[in-house]
Amino acid sequence: MCWNVCDNSTIFPTGMLSKNKIKYLRSLEKKKQRQAEGVFLAEGHKTVDDLLATMSCVYAAALPEWIENNAGIIRREGFPVDAITPDELSKVSLLEHPQDVVAVFRIPHEEVDGAKIVASSLCLALDDVQNPGNLGTIIRLADWFGIGHIFCSPSTADAYNPKTIQATMGAIARVGIHECDLVELIRSLPDHTPVYGTFLDGDNIYGKRLQQHGLIVMGNEGNGISDRVGGLVTDRLLIPNYPDGRATSESLNVSIATAIVCGEFRRQALSPQ
Repeated sequence: MCWNVCDNSTIFPTGMLSKNKIKYLRSLEKKKQRQAEGVFLAEGHKTVDDLLATMSCVYAAALPEWIENNAGIIRREGFPVDAITPDELSKVSLLEHPQDVVAVFRIPHEEVDGAKIVASSLCLALDDVQNPGNLGTIIRLADWFGIGHIFCSPSTADAYNPKTIQATMGAIARVGIHECDLVELIRSLPDHTPVYGTFLDGDNIYGKRLQQHGLIVMGNEGNGISDRVGGLVTDRLLIPNYPDGRATSESLNVSIATAIVCGEFRRQALSPQ
């Protein structure tokens, strides 16, 4: 069953958690259903409360305590809420350990001028990052390091996958996620806009002067940055292992590598040489 999410007054009449509601909420685990409805599922007070500050909620099913604590914003935003029991929560939750609220939010659709944003600020580009948990962690890292926009290739994991949403811990409320052709984005950038990427034959990141604008490209978990995107990278960076020459792991997890790279960019911003 499908509800019209364009009119909050008609979606999910409250009063009971019916089998149809349970079926619908659990169906949002599938990308096809999320895209068809234009909504996504979020769970837990930390994530949901952060999203309520910036995104449009169309429905929530929650324990009475959460409803009481959020009565003001529920009245102000006017979205319907079902008060449910812990047993009912376990039926709709996609988590191993269900938390106090499950909510449905509209997927934001914001048209941005990617070239203009990248030319004036530091942004991330994800080239075929496949793991939803990695993607969610990277979104959380971007929020921590003040990176407001992430540009994702069409083959990158869905940012609104429930596993991704959970891993962001609410950070997706503050970071813009944009799907686009990364080659087209890079080619549209103004001349001399730096495009950074990590490679095993790159320059040691700790000896490289890094700009506080441009694009940081992070690649696929197994294959790294694709050839078509890598050919447009202007600054190839290496995260060196220690000590040099020691036998070590083949590579770093993409979210860990992102943390190291973003941390060095911001360290240089805070301690200019």
